[in-house]
Amino acid sequence: MDVKELLHNRKAVLLAGGAGVVVVLGLGLGYKYLWRSEKAVRVGKVSQLLIHPLKSGKGASVSRAECVRFGLKAARLQDRHWMVVTEDGHMVTARQEPRLVMVSLTCEGGLLCLSGPNMEELCFPIDQRGNAVINCRVFGADIQGRDCGDKTSEWLTSYLDAGKTFRLVHFEREMTGRMSVKIEPLFPQNEVAYSDVGPVMLLSEASVKDLSSRLEKDVTVERFRPNIVISDCEAYDEDSWEEIQIGSVRLQRVMSCGRCVLTTVDPETGIITRKEPLDTLKSYRMCKPSEKHIYKTSPLFGQLHVVKKTGTIQVGDVVYNITH
Repeated sequence: MDVKELLHNRKAVLLAGGAGVVVVLGLGLGYKYLWRSEKAVRVGKVSQLLIHPLKSGKGASVSRAECVRFGLKAARLQDRHWMVVTEDGHMVTARQEPRLVMVSLTCEGGLLCLSGPNMEELCFPIDQRGNAVINCRVFGADIQGRDCGDKTSEWLTSYLDAGKTFRLVHFEREMTGRMSVKIEPLFPQNEVAYSDVGPVMLLSEASVKDLSSRLEKDVTVERFRPNIVISDCEAYDEDSWEEIQIGSVRLQRVMSCGRCVLTTVDPETGIITRKEPLDTLKSYRMCKPSEKHIYKTSPLFGQLHVVKKTGTIQVGDVVYNITH
């Protein structure tokens, strides 16, 4: 749909200003903002929103989320803003401790709650400002985290039962994030907390279904830890969406998500096989030869985005691909 078509739509409102002309198109749950030179094509619908407060922890499905520069946020929980570390501050993920994928971090009132299989739930205050700030390392980059106390450390140490001590840290608003561009040069000058590289990862249901059709056992979207899951599109359509609008939120695709051994951890059992579905993905989802310097030997599944315009996203929102 281009601007001429929009102007014939009775729901379109034309706003003139010194910076140019913007078309505002009512979409039921939000508004669509288009500059004169832009075209919007409906490509899908949001079917799930997943926030992973704890890096490598269990995702929380929400019906509505704020989309801010650091990623998705629902109430006091923000995506990848808590992390398990060793005593010397190095990150711990499900690559090393696969049973982390079964740990939930939820929020009840002013308390955070840790829960996991065969463990008593532990609740503790969100505000831990009386505790020390720890210097941490995430993929070799320095970042800070507020220690969440000895009780959480004892809980995680007991649950993981790996013969070493673990601690929980929280990335606070006043802290300086890691620059994505220093991790991957394709990214613009945006910050992330404890995410691997990008603030938002998007994946379609159809892509997961297509992968499952090639496997002996079906896999679910949770195994791939996306933030936004899209329905009503064909498999791998998301690869071609360079810029999308969801409600008032504008997302810009940066690169594909190169997959690693973490995809071989079963989110229901916490068992790592180091085989599937990674091996199957490598059989048909490798990058072009010209992109080997970016993705190396990692298969591609899902797309990493940065947030161009913040706002709110809801399950059921229409997804538009924007072209100029």
